[in-house]
Amino acid sequence: MLNAFEPRVVLQEVPGEVSLAWLVTGCPLACPGCHSQDSWDPHAGTPLTEARLNRWLDRYDGLVSCVLFFGGEWDRHSLLALLRHCRRLGLKTCLYTGRERISGLLMAELDYLKTGPWRAELGGLDSPYTNQQLRCLTTGELLNHHFRRAP
Repeated sequence: MLNAFEPRVVLQEVPGEVSLAWLVTGCPLACPGCHSQDSWDPHAGTPLTEARLNRWLDRYDGLVSCVLFFGGEWDRHSLLALLRHCRRLGLKTCLYTGRERISGLLMAELDYLKTGPWRAELGGLDSPYTNQQLRCLTTGELLNHHFRRAP
């Protein structure tokens, strides 16, 4: 089972979507410079059950269009169940991972996927030098340009 901190409603993480974002704990990557080091502890947070997810989705019913998971791919079975549940409810799904690739089973349940570990010298999605990519999986479109300011 995955643990997560309390979710937040975010507008900027998935372009064109209002997302209920869950910071999943237990990240094994421990990227140097990570802004969410408190998420490394697998015992932090509270179990992310379908019932807990439903309580938050009920709270924001009709307001969110996407459910975003910051991590969780290390417990593929648990994350897969949550992704499938969100899609059954008609919501889009997104995963932010520090890995370069994830399983095809997870990809089949995602609308959006951000890949790549944090590398401070390359910057995040707003940097033209970043190693990270955010893609719309239904179209294959790279969405990084949405994070960059016009010169």
